[in-house]
Amino acid sequence: MKLYTYEESGNSYKVRLLLALLDVTYETVVVDLLTDEQHSPGFLAINPRGEVPTLQTGDLVLRDSAAIMVYVAAEHGGGSWWPSDVREQAQIVEWLAFAASWVQYGVFTARALVAFGMPANGLPLGFPESLDGAQIRGVRSLEILNEHLLERQWLACARPTVADISVFPYVALAPMGDIDLEPYPQVLAWIDRIKALPGFISMPGLDDPKYRS
Repeated sequence: MKLYTYEESGNSYKVRLLLALLDVTYETVVVDLLTDEQHSPGFLAINPRGEVPTLQTGDLVLRDSAAIMVYVAAEHGGGSWWPSDVREQAQIVEWLAFAASWVQYGVFTARALVAFGMPANGLPLGFPESLDGAQIRGVRSLEILNEHLLERQWLACARPTVADISVFPYVALAPMGDIDLEPYPQVLAWIDRIKALPGFISMPGLDDPKYRS
């Protein structure tokens, strides 16, 4: 199993985090996003979208973090991280969609604009993207999460699943986009629960959100 990844990519990190939590061995291939290596002919032959993460295992190539996590969890998670129960699957997919919409166009975009100076949503460099809009979406997504976590510890089930790992990185990195997490105590407690999971690994920005300032 070969994972094309980049250390500062939250979408890559969520896959690496799940692999670490499940103690799965894999080969790492670093694709440097800041030098535009993702658009090199060699990488585009593997992933025409020019995105990380990308997973190769045998003749299977997966080019989306949610798809990769579902595959890894189904193969290696023992039915806990990606269950066989269709009701639980549907609840997890709701949060995978939340990560791809609310999170992507909220805290993700705010972080990209503030810390990296680009939207990082597959748009060309210099394409206008509103920081104000991203921060408004980011704050609303944190409000939704905080309310949801008032009476539960995990997002989809009574245990951690790929739903939590999918939403976690960019929410935890929200301060990099000048979005304060302090008003959301339930979100902060949930972040701490994920960090306490056996096998947890970190990424740049989780401990020092201003490292790129």
